[in-house]
Amino acid sequence: MHSTDVIIIGAGAAGLMCALTAANRGRRVVLLDHANKPGKKILMSGGGRCNFTNMYTEPGNFLSQNPHFCKSALARYTQWDFIEMVARHGVPYHEKKLGQLFCDNKSSDILQMLLDECATASADLRMDTRIEQIEKTDYGYQLATSAGPFQCQSLVIATGGLSIPTLGATGFGYQVARQFGHSVLATRAGLVPFTITDQLKALCTELSGTSVDCIASCNGTSFRENLLFTHRGLSGPAILQISSFWEAGDTVEINLLPDHDALVWLQQQQAERPNSELKTLLGEIFTKKMANLLAETWFVSKPMKQYTPAELGQVADKLGNWQLVPAGTEGYRTAEVTLGGVDTREVSSKTMESLKSPGLYFIGEVLDVSGHLGGFNFQWAWASAYAAAQFV
Repeated sequence: MHSTDVIIIGAGAAGLMCALTAANRGRRVVLLDHANKPGKKILMSGGGRCNFTNMYTEPGNFLSQNPHFCKSALARYTQWDFIEMVARHGVPYHEKKLGQLFCDNKSSDILQMLLDECATASADLRMDTRIEQIEKTDYGYQLATSAGPFQCQSLVIATGGLSIPTLGATGFGYQVARQFGHSVLATRAGLVPFTITDQLKALCTELSGTSVDCIASCNGTSFRENLLFTHRGLSGPAILQISSFWEAGDTVEINLLPDHDALVWLQQQQAERPNSELKTLLGEIFTKKMANLLAETWFVSKPMKQYTPAELGQVADKLGNWQLVPAGTEGYRTAEVTLGGVDTREVSSKTMESLKSPGLYFIGEVLDVSGHLGGFNFQWAWASAYAAAQFV
């Protein structure tokens, strides 16, 4: 029997952060993971450059059925705390936009930093280890694993959600939560592209690879970012953001002219350039191909002076308030996060400890806390892990 103070299951962002922090407190820490290498999601994140935090992190950037839960942990370990660690390790980084911080080089810089910190603090990292059974004992918890039996006082579940199963994501954390009496709120893919199957599909396919600035809105929430047309439908930051607020059957509204009141702009063009064709004017805002396609698909393109006020209103409606109902999303296969998860009303916001089973902790994405796009989910991983590590 291998006996230790703390066992953490899951060697991703939250698990590594918790391991190094608890080990630095002098706790004996063993970190177990079924994968062959740690931090796979860190490596592929941010297009291989890891958007490791956001300078403007605040509780309003997170979705949860219990919106106050994240406040305590985010206040105790802030983006500036993580940036300090990054700077201490000499990892070069830059702000891309909107407070999003990325590595200058590659994501492995962040992973290596976490692994170096774990090594310095003597956290014991064991990969290729399957967890076969977990039992509560008088001492704490006992685990049957493919590497033999372990026992610990504190058990931390840092197994993530269901997103990107090719990187090893499973529902294991939710199983453990249920085993010890926790409710798991319904999960679905978040920060994920939309699929389109109706007559819009042809337009999306034709414009595949085209990106355009827009405001995407759904269920009272809006994001201004880029939209990207794909062979399967719509993607890009604006779509990924709004997907977390969308449910099957909901209408998404897209304003393709975010800098203008569409009707006022069209009336102005009609007055100032009556002989110009609509597609010519749209070509000054969008790519020529997109302007032509929109003009052919949505409108009859003709000189501006030939449009009646009613027709101009219809054009404005389409450009400023394009309404569509996605067929669905691409699902967990490409989702950046899993919405839903372990109900945070049954977990201490101060310690991340289960209120159902003492000595059991949940951190990171396995909990019902999901951030917006832009480094917020990593900051939740760091903050929730740090919070738990003070008490395990």
